[in-house]
Amino acid sequence: MPEIPFNLRTYLTFQRGKARLAPDPGWPSRPAGPLLWAHAGTERQQRALATLCTRICHQRPQLGLLMTHPGVAAENTRICTAHLPPETQADTELFARHWSPDLCLWADHGLHPALTYFTSAHGCYQALIDAADAPWTTPAQRWLPDSAPATLARFDTIFTTDQAAERRLRRLGIPETRFERAGPLIESTMTLDCSHRQHAEMAAILSGRPVWLAAHMRPTEIAILLTAHQRASRLNHRLLLFLCPANPQEYEAIDLQLRNSGMRLCHWEDGETLDENTQLVLAGGPEELGLWFRLSPLALLGSSLVSGYGGTNPLDAAALGSAILYGPNVGRHLSTYSRLAEAGAARIVKDVDTLTAAVSQLIAPDRAAAMAHAGWDIVSAGAAMADKVVDLALDVLDRAGAH
Repeated sequence: MPEIPFNLRTYLTFQRGKARLAPDPGWPSRPAGPLLWAHAGTERQQRALATLCTRICHQRPQLGLLMTHPGVAAENTRICTAHLPPETQADTELFARHWSPDLCLWADHGLHPALTYFTSAHGCYQALIDAADAPWTTPAQRWLPDSAPATLARFDTIFTTDQAAERRLRRLGIPETRFERAGPLIESTMTLDCSHRQHAEMAAILSGRPVWLAAHMRPTEIAILLTAHQRASRLNHRLLLFLCPANPQEYEAIDLQLRNSGMRLCHWEDGETLDENTQLVLAGGPEELGLWFRLSPLALLGSSLVSGYGGTNPLDAAALGSAILYGPNVGRHLSTYSRLAEAGAARIVKDVDTLTAAVSQLIAPDRAAAMAHAGWDIVSAGAAMADKVVDLALDVLDRAGAH
């Protein structure tokens, strides 16, 4: 093991006496084979990092995944979750020996000097992503020598967000050969699929009709939706609405409201066919959203008009060319919606009046197309950054013999 740098030795000296892990910290067993360790500092970074890891794992099915953000939940037996260990030499070495990760993706300006040093010393390739022009912090007392520069120097690759972030790293003594500009880590998406045959058939049936989509809808949002659609239809008599429930278990409750609306309804899941007089199409669930987003130049993303759900990822819609409408309750994805709204790709609606006005205005092809183009620019920027990280991860795993 290489000699511990002076700043880190000083830091470790003053970490003695801190809270220690139990002899058996209760970690799950390490998955057999190669292991990717991903750490995020915020909920936003965790969601974006989870999508990156999903892409990597799809290309390396035998890859195990360890995530150390407390908000993440394990989805299968090859995904493990754990809290970061205390910053003592014994605890961080125990973590490094137990997990023995092949690659670390670290997205956090809060550095852990001991953990970074000992996992690196045990052969883990360390990649720092989302390095922005913001202070780097450590758990060290203020009067101790700053251990951030030595910790940053342990990362094999640093993906920066912009030129200002690179200037900050240079001032800390990090050589330019160590970092690469990739843009900010933003929540990305894996493009939803659909049947090309089914898409072609539906496009022919629609024959130029103006259509819009209400996706991820909840029963408590349907009254607002139906009133807005009825009002917008007075200005555009051929207007057609596709509706997709957020949860299949809520299908019947939504169906009842649609049946009672007096509008002409088509049940897609029952094999019913729509005609020129159809006003509503009720789809079965989110598994066919790839089709509906492709057919709809304008989409209202539900689970956002009423509180309690937090909204849904808007990038699925943006990636497939839909201009986006959304309600005020999108706390789970607020930063993504804000970025899309600032770019002109999304518009917030708060009630029946604002939803009616938005649909009536944006159903015009040129208006919807302009918003969709802005959304595609956002998706493309995130995809370029994600591609760089995924390419690095696969290259590192290949060089380590982790196929």
